[in-house]
Amino acid sequence: MVFTEFLEMVEQRFSPELADRMLTETGLTNDGAYTAVGYYPFEEMQALLATLSRLTGSSVPVLVRVYGEHLFQRFVELYPQMLQHCHDAFSLLASVDGHVHQEVHKLYPQAQLPVFETAEHTAQRLVLIYRSSRGLADLAEGLIRGCIGHYGEAIQVHREDLPSNDGVYVTRFEMTRA
Repeated sequence: MVFTEFLEMVEQRFSPELADRMLTETGLTNDGAYTAVGYYPFEEMQALLATLSRLTGSSVPVLVRVYGEHLFQRFVELYPQMLQHCHDAFSLLASVDGHVHQEVHKLYPQAQLPVFETAEHTAQRLVLIYRSSRGLADLAEGLIRGCIGHYGEAIQVHREDLPSNDGVYVTRFEMTRA
């Protein structure tokens, strides 16, 4: 799903022609034939992002954040049941590991998901610690911003990338209601 939604985002945000050009110029072994239920090497996503960055002039981190926002909206459309238990952004974000990722694993048992530890959760503030071997904090930030936008809340997001240990990337997201 990650790959098919990425291609969909490129087509919508830029154009179908640019998406085709990105696939052609990346030189993938499968020519970009992705399915929503398949599992594909992370390196292919990195290669697609590098090509898209070159073609658009946007940096990879910006493209990944934009993709995260797009992906959150797709989750809302495709899996509304995952959000039914939450009434605001903080409640959903604080439940990512405990509820959302469990639901994702039911749909995609082989998915390698990051860890989102809730370090603090009050009515005015939420602190999440993101840990992943893939270092996709930009995607996490895009998903967080997409969630906040979905609920229409005034929340400031502060991101701090922390030193990685043993190949695990760590990022602290501090969110405060305005």
